[in-house]
Amino acid sequence: MLTGLTIRNIVLIEQCELALGRGLCVLTGETGAGKSILLDALGLALGMRAETRLVRAGKDTAQVSAQFDISANLAAQAALASLGLEASDELLIRRTLTPDGKTRCFVNDVPVGVGALKSLGDTLLEIHGQHDGRGLLDTALHKQMLDGYGELEPLCAMVAKAHTHWKECSTALRAAEQAIETALREKDYLLHMQKELGGLAPLPGEEESLAERRTLMMQSEKLTETLNDAKNELASGKGVVGMLSSAQRILTRSQLNATGRFATAIEALERAAHEVTEAEAELGNLLAASLYDPTKLEQTEERLFALRAASRKYNMPVEQLPSLHREVNQKLELLGNQQHALGGLQKQLAEAQALYKAAAEKLSKARVKAAKNLEKAVALELASLKMGATEFKVGLETLPQERWSESGIDELRFQAATNKGAPLAPLHKIASGGELSRFMLAMKVALAKIKSTPTLIFDEIDTGTGGAVADAIGQRLAKLGESHQVLVVTHLAQVAARGNHHLLVHKAERSGATFTQVQTLSPKTREGELARMLAGETVTLEARKAAQKLLQAAV
Repeated sequence: MLTGLTIRNIVLIEQCELALGRGLCVLTGETGAGKSILLDALGLALGMRAETRLVRAGKDTAQVSAQFDISANLAAQAALASLGLEASDELLIRRTLTPDGKTRCFVNDVPVGVGALKSLGDTLLEIHGQHDGRGLLDTALHKQMLDGYGELEPLCAMVAKAHTHWKECSTALRAAEQAIETALREKDYLLHMQKELGGLAPLPGEEESLAERRTLMMQSEKLTETLNDAKNELASGKGVVGMLSSAQRILTRSQLNATGRFATAIEALERAAHEVTEAEAELGNLLAASLYDPTKLEQTEERLFALRAASRKYNMPVEQLPSLHREVNQKLELLGNQQHALGGLQKQLAEAQALYKAAAEKLSKARVKAAKNLEKAVALELASLKMGATEFKVGLETLPQERWSESGIDELRFQAATNKGAPLAPLHKIASGGELSRFMLAMKVALAKIKSTPTLIFDEIDTGTGGAVADAIGQRLAKLGESHQVLVVTHLAQVAARGNHHLLVHKAERSGATFTQVQTLSPKTREGELARMLAGETVTLEARKAAQKLLQAAV
């Protein structure tokens, strides 16, 4: 709800501060007094186009501030949160404009962009004038309005939930189909990989193990060569032991050894032969303990080289080959099992679609019923506003399946014709001026029970009317004021008399300059303004009595 409006240097308004309350607030004044300036200023605060003509001549800056109570306005609170601003029950919007067209916007003293300000403004009020309309003219909102009028929100939630489940099933099926398609394209190559990797059967950590074994075997080969060389040297010719034994026999058989002359030498040769025999035995033991096996070395190298060749072929480290092998097997297994899984997903999708369709068709039937009730309600309001010839219809059309959405299977828009026999057309094309505004009033009264922007503005919707029509407009505005804050610019006393608050807009001159001023009328001064509206420039006694009667009838 709009609780306050402050205007500085907007056209003829030098400074104006207004406090606004609930119910119906009427703005009156002579033609040209500046009533439209108030609406222009309010529009500027809510993100409408900034025109340099709005800046008062000779001033550097124009400024307008609008204060709102949004404690019960969930849409405004959500918009505030989307801007990253702190939650609050009070909303202060301020916008400045300079003669060069530059503007600055603030929400609760935080700078924001014009687009963000306009989005926020759309949650705060609607303007219905001879050339301006919000809310009801937006076909995107018609479905939401009808659902609110028919109290169909639970059905809408059910349809939205069913639609989400349907789309989730569709997404899962598409993913499975794409996986199968990819696997089929790769099937031949996967089979080749499976055969090759299956034959290779790589094991985790195998490359490191083989490399270590190969290194040890290569080292063992050199050891064996050394031991064999040493052993061959001992065995070359007669062999060291043979030569020592031969030398021992020669000395033993010599006649010169009769006295034991060679005994020490013979014992030394015997000990040497024994030591050489032990050395040969140790060399044999060392050879037997050697790891070197030419056949095993060859097998180890072949295995290692085969793994590294596969690593180069598949462009990955050897240690990742076992994972690749498992992945290939899984893909082929998936290809074999997916057809069965695909059938299950197709069944789930069909069931989800059937559930969505059933819920959406139930919602459609409820919308048809609600549409008929709304058409009757609007017709009654139009008749009271002396627009009985105007026909209002809720156009409902079943959409093709590719356009089904979370809001159902219907295309919905409000249509009307203002003359008998005229074709139905969208609301913004049915009429112009006050006629369209009165139609908007009838719609708003019929839809008063649904949630909408808390503040409604009607700009001269009584143009071209009078008498009973004007009184009917006043009654409808007052009725709407019971559920909304309503601001109306009017030239008719029958409408103005219905207001809970009355603001008078008038011009004044000071120091050779003209100013627009806004005055909140008391009950006594209000009677005088109503009399002026009835009588014109010269207020008669009869006009004052008529004004009194209007005020009494409005109580």
